[in-house]
Amino acid sequence: MARDAWGRPLRNLRISVTDRCNLRCQYCMPEEEYGWLPRDEILQFEEIDRLVGVFTGLGVDKVRLTGGEPLLRRDLPRLVRLLAARPALRDIALTTNGVLLGAEAPALRAAGLHRVTVSLDTLRPARFAALTRRTSHAQVLEGIAAVPRAGFTGTKLDTVVIRGVNDDELNDLVEFARTVPAEVRFIEYMDVGGATRWSREQVVSRAEMLDRLARRYGPIEPVIEESSAPADRFRLPDGTVFGIIASTTAPFCADCDRSRLTADGMWYLCLYALRGTDLRKPLRAGASEDALRELIRDRWQGRRDRGAEERLALRDRSPLIQIARLKEDPHLEMHTRGG
Repeated sequence: MARDAWGRPLRNLRISVTDRCNLRCQYCMPEEEYGWLPRDEILQFEEIDRLVGVFTGLGVDKVRLTGGEPLLRRDLPRLVRLLAARPALRDIALTTNGVLLGAEAPALRAAGLHRVTVSLDTLRPARFAALTRRTSHAQVLEGIAAVPRAGFTGTKLDTVVIRGVNDDELNDLVEFARTVPAEVRFIEYMDVGGATRWSREQVVSRAEMLDRLARRYGPIEPVIEESSAPADRFRLPDGTVFGIIASTTAPFCADCDRSRLTADGMWYLCLYALRGTDLRKPLRAGASEDALRELIRDRWQGRRDRGAEERLALRDRSPLIQIARLKEDPHLEMHTRGG
């Protein structure tokens, strides 16, 4: 298994299958216009599958399909079938905004997808419209309802918590998750690429979230477990479990085993990384699997990224990347490299 300069293993690969999205969430895509990746540079499913084969040879055993919105990629179940045929992958998951999930869930399950995570930032239709600039809240709820009907378990709901926007819905989302059933994960608002309107004042910290939830539910206990997952998990007095991803105020860089592959084959070693490695070029030039493996191993072994910790140490913490630079390089956008 490949390990980086801090001893972190290469285990978890997030694959963006498209940079397009059918929502315009203010914490991810707040601007009016965006530049898109050229279609002829988007990896074909067979190319993604081949790269995954190289990554599994270096220790990757978890893959998550992301976007943009991954269900905008036509015939996504075909890619899932290719990946599901690889015994080395013990977990194949999908993160989606849920708008198209109602129609796609059965086919994804039949293709071999293991788990689904749905982004759900509010239970209120009017607030959803303000947050996403779209009116598809009902489709999202239908997509969530379709997940257990299709036979999925281990479902998660991801909520980006923003002060003054949706931080008054923590309790409501916990209650809603019980009915799905799913585990809700609250995510601190992050100053990653694309979050051009981020401010420290809008961040609701893990400590504050726990305090608010304890006022409603009583004493909250941490779930003690060995895991490199991004969420710290907690248990309410009645046994309900939820998670908090505290990348902004309590980074987990020391245990991070994740890397990200964009839809056009750029490989990033950290969510905050400003530069990546082009894997599409050698792949399409006919590089052997051994050559690709050595390229990936070399980059990972030299990895020293601890981006979230470096951001936390800044005294003047403003948005990571300004709009002008994002327009010059769409790879810096969150909707391009995936969450």
